[in-house]
Amino acid sequence: MSDVVKPLPALLQRLRYQILLGWLVAVAMPIALSWVFIDIPVYQSTQYITAIGASISLAAGIFAFRRLHIFPGIAAGGYVVMAISATFGVLAIALILLRLDYSRVLLTIIYIASVIVFTLMHLLIGSRQRYRMGVIPGGRTEDLPALKKVLWCGLDRVDMPIPLLDGVVADLHFDHSDAWDKRITELVLNGIPVYDVSQAIEQLTGRVEVSRLSQNTLGALNPNDVFLQIKAGVDVIVAAITLVLLAPLLIVIGLAVRRETPGPALFRQYRTGFRARPFVVYKFRTMRVADPAALDDADDRIRAMTQLNDARITRLGAFLRRTRLDELPQLINVVRGEMSLIGPRPEAIALTSWYEREIPFYHYRHIIKPGITGWAQINQGHVTAVEQVREKLHLDFYYVKNFSFWLDLLIIIRTLQTMVSGSGAR
Repeated sequence: MSDVVKPLPALLQRLRYQILLGWLVAVAMPIALSWVFIDIPVYQSTQYITAIGASISLAAGIFAFRRLHIFPGIAAGGYVVMAISATFGVLAIALILLRLDYSRVLLTIIYIASVIVFTLMHLLIGSRQRYRMGVIPGGRTEDLPALKKVLWCGLDRVDMPIPLLDGVVADLHFDHSDAWDKRITELVLNGIPVYDVSQAIEQLTGRVEVSRLSQNTLGALNPNDVFLQIKAGVDVIVAAITLVLLAPLLIVIGLAVRRETPGPALFRQYRTGFRARPFVVYKFRTMRVADPAALDDADDRIRAMTQLNDARITRLGAFLRRTRLDELPQLINVVRGEMSLIGPRPEAIALTSWYEREIPFYHYRHIIKPGITGWAQINQGHVTAVEQVREKLHLDFYYVKNFSFWLDLLIIIRTLQTMVSGSGAR
């Protein structure tokens, strides 16, 4: 991921202008469109009650999000949806209890529009905003200045005045002096957020080091079972609908693969899946079918690897890999419950056995279903060397630890960008 962050226009850095922009799109526009196209005037009681309530809820949701004191990194955007949903939920309950006449359809539209608009604003504006963070010396904080997405301000002396900051980062597991402990407490009492250095590094890099097993955001090693079940249901529905919609494209690609070189259209391979259970993965074939005599003498691990500029890849296969279209048949695996739309990449069994011998905790990535795309895939692409796989495991661990709908949404957006650019393909 690039560390270069372009500064935002000064106007968009101010919260009140962000709220105003969001209100115009998410609240004012739906009301105006309903007046123009459905002839429901804004001065009608159902309209202005809905508009006033939605405006208050929207502003309250954004201010609540800002008061959550979440480190402004990758996972922060998920709390935008949570905060807006909470305040709109309170509004709906209040309207029902007060028996006020409001438009349920309009309120629903405004809520959905608010979630979409402010999620996109966080992606486009919040992710580019430069934050000023103080750094308390000691422990792992010496690694922070290398992370360029934040303007770091070293607090070198315990008695130095604190400049205007968005927060302070400290190694809360480090044995600070009594003076620094008192100073950190004073910062918290004065309303200045204090974050642990491990959280800051994870949220800025999207990596979790594999020196030890790390608990997720719920404080457990196991991911959220409720989210897993909901995600599995959504995966099957979306994959089935997508298979139907893309059936003509899948047929055309399959015929093109068969026409270019002899052999089946689909490539099948046993890979390691959920809870380390093997399954057969489906992809469009992108390589020439190997000579059976050569297979007898080849190492399974070597055959499973795709090398840079691999001579086995066909011309059509290179295009399919670059655009990730070769992954589309894995929708069948999703419908069968063997894969998810988003998760760690499933590796060939021969490679899995090798990585488990070389890399501590590699087995832990199988705690969730493998995915067609995922956090590691969009940030690193295809790799095979042990050190590169170790780095990829850091990314997989971040996904396991920060498992959420928000992170899945971010991965989907980044995957679409990757399909267009073709980055990371091999």
